[in-house]
Amino acid sequence: MTNQFPTETRPLCVDLDGTLVKTDTFAQALLLLVRTRPVVLFSIPRWAAKGLASLKQRVAQEVLLDPSVLPVHPDLLRFLRQEHAQGRELILVTASDEVPAQAIADHIGLFADVMASDGVTNLKGKHKRDALMSRFGENGFDYAGNSKDDLVVWAAARETIVVNPSWSVRHTLRKKPAGVFEDRPSFLSMWFGTLRISQWIKNSLIFLPMLLAHELTDSALYIQAILAFFAFSFTASAIYILNDLLDLHADQHHPRKRSRPLATGNLGLFAAVVASPVLLLVAFALSAFLPGAFAGVLLIYLLITTFYSLRIKQIALLDVITLAGLYTIRILAGTAAYGVPTSPWLVAFSIFIFFSLAIVKRYAELLEVSQKQPGEIEARGRGYRISDIPLLATFGAASGCVSVLVLALYINSEKVVQFYKTPEVLWLFCPILLYWIARIWLLAMRGEISDDPLDFAARDPQTWAMGALGALILIAGTL
Repeated sequence: MTNQFPTETRPLCVDLDGTLVKTDTFAQALLLLVRTRPVVLFSIPRWAAKGLASLKQRVAQEVLLDPSVLPVHPDLLRFLRQEHAQGRELILVTASDEVPAQAIADHIGLFADVMASDGVTNLKGKHKRDALMSRFGENGFDYAGNSKDDLVVWAAARETIVVNPSWSVRHTLRKKPAGVFEDRPSFLSMWFGTLRISQWIKNSLIFLPMLLAHELTDSALYIQAILAFFAFSFTASAIYILNDLLDLHADQHHPRKRSRPLATGNLGLFAAVVASPVLLLVAFALSAFLPGAFAGVLLIYLLITTFYSLRIKQIALLDVITLAGLYTIRILAGTAAYGVPTSPWLVAFSIFIFFSLAIVKRYAELLEVSQKQPGEIEARGRGYRISDIPLLATFGAASGCVSVLVLALYINSEKVVQFYKTPEVLWLFCPILLYWIARIWLLAMRGEISDDPLDFAARDPQTWAMGALGALILIAGTL
């Protein structure tokens, strides 16, 4: 294909979903409706029974996306503005319902008219072609689209403009001159960000019971721990995708999360919807090689994270308590996977330190919103207000200090002598941990930490240095 952009005076008809806007506005509106009113799931089959156009109209009556944050294709929009400035008539032609289509057209401010689904006719494929031919005649218009459904429309158009075409569309149009707009990132980088591979480091907590119990010589334990790690990681990625789908419109309002693959429209919603259950199938297939208790823990983790995504994350404080519990579940999953008991001291320590880090996550989100969107009084999709920032800092710092206290009590307990010949050396852990927690909160208050402190820790040289020092302390205590 070549970039031969038309300069004729014929009307330029522009598709909406996947073309002007890099997402499916109907699917996104449906997700937002399910997110805000889950009970509507029971009504969707009844609405859909009247036809797809009727379903789109009903969803449009229930919820309307904010056009100002939808991911518009920047190069195409620039081209449309140039054409409009030269006096060309632009028509928005879409299978989306006429209400959201008109709202988007009004926001863009370039279109002379809107042709859209009306509750009876789903303006897609042949229906779109027939409507355009009836209005402009064959070869009486140029058309910009993106999908297989647009092939029949391009066949009736004079000039073809293709936006982010799939391989099949590109192959079909290989002999037809067309203007091409393409801005998708690489496949690997897109999925790397969607699956949150960098977040898998959290699942290394699965190895913790084995390491702290000094069970380091049995190779079978390592194999079981690695299988458990990947099972948990695939499950976590499936939940991340579900979160991104349900929070899609809120993420598009967020100053940083708007750059995520789904929020930018670089990853199709259908691909994400398919990927999530596939990842879960792989995760539970791996768990089949582990004791049954692990599959039970994994299922509990899945249920809690699903409820968290649907509702709990909107409830202030309960959300961070749940996050702390999810971190602790990873430790218990290690015990279930390879049978090494988890110390009650470790469970108590993990609850307090992860509660502190979970609050850092919320604190950083609120602080970022307050700095980049000064007019906002709360975080979208959350149960917090900007005025909660000081109280969150108090709770988080206090919980971090309690985790240091739990560590001190463990070092002073009789249990520690089972694993360490010189447990007195372990007291060096307390000032190191206290410094690390205090530094995390200091940087969070300065706005130097993203919404995930563990992601920051994984990239922080001081954290790695303190981790190495902690390993030396453990070795010294053992010897």
